[in-house]
Amino acid sequence: MGKAQFGIEDPSPIQNAELFSGLLKGEREFVTSHSSLIQLRKGGRLFSPGQKAEHFYMLLEGSIRVYRLRDDGDEDEMARFTSGDTIGDFDFARNAAYDAFAVAAEDSILTMFPGYGLRMDDFVLEEPHVISRILLSSIVMMTGRIKSIRRILVENFSWVQELHRRAYEDPGTGLWKQAFLTDEINRILEDSMTFIMCKPDRFKILVDSRGHAAGDEAMVRIAMVLKKIARRHGRGWSLRFKSNETGLLIGKCNASQAEKIANELHKSIASLAPVPAAKESPAFPFSATVSWAVWPEDNHVWDDLFQGVYEQLLNSWRAGGDTVIHCRNIPSKPAGQASALAELPPGKDA
Repeated sequence: MGKAQFGIEDPSPIQNAELFSGLLKGEREFVTSHSSLIQLRKGGRLFSPGQKAEHFYMLLEGSIRVYRLRDDGDEDEMARFTSGDTIGDFDFARNAAYDAFAVAAEDSILTMFPGYGLRMDDFVLEEPHVISRILLSSIVMMTGRIKSIRRILVENFSWVQELHRRAYEDPGTGLWKQAFLTDEINRILEDSMTFIMCKPDRFKILVDSRGHAAGDEAMVRIAMVLKKIARRHGRGWSLRFKSNETGLLIGKCNASQAEKIANELHKSIASLAPVPAAKESPAFPFSATVSWAVWPEDNHVWDDLFQGVYEQLLNSWRAGGDTVIHCRNIPSKPAGQASALAELPPGKDA
């Protein structure tokens, strides 16, 4: 970690921090004059669990990831901070110890208060009225955070969760609707997020020969396969899109794991018991076309990755289907171009 002199050139980020919102102008100038500018190289550690929070930080450039280590050695990422974010102010206000690691995801520049080599105790005799105002502001800030946490807990009561699920649940299969993905993707998206789409082959033949009831029953059986896979991984969603397209969204899943899951889905659908022969209609064996990609590796823009996976699904399905395709290096679409998925009318079994 590199350090700079006290008194930063642009004091606005630190002065506008929530913790200092109650200070007078001269007092905010005191704070910035006792702050430092620090540089953190990619991979450099800002703080570690158990370390007392004697400073807090304003991120000016770069990004910082905060994570905990699980018992098995894997990392659980808790947050990712980018330019303009405040890091560690709540722990600093509580005079607590950090409970996670904070590491630079790229070369980063931060403002730190108190400055390098200083502690709050150093200011008690020098500017006691400033310290008292900061402590009062910290109490107000913590009260607001606690109310926010309480609101989050209320929102997660089981009946609220049930209403949320019903709003997004496809009534025919119990899968999550596409609307869930549209509304929630920015909240649930995380590095190495696997997206898989699936389309049953020759589905129109089944519906034309046996009726829509047979098609609905087939979709229920396919949905059971998807739900089983999502439950086993414990961090995914099984989805239904327009017509008979379905899919999976699974977090913290790299390309190697994604390929296994896509092949498992393809094999599981092929293993479903055929629809028995009836009258002049022969037995209907199941097979499916599966396409998949990993965000952000195959395209860092979610909408482009989504559209690329869908387009490849349709192309492979039209070419005969019964295959699994990894959509690598999906090209970005021109701004304003409509999604291919949006062009498919609801209910049309193409």
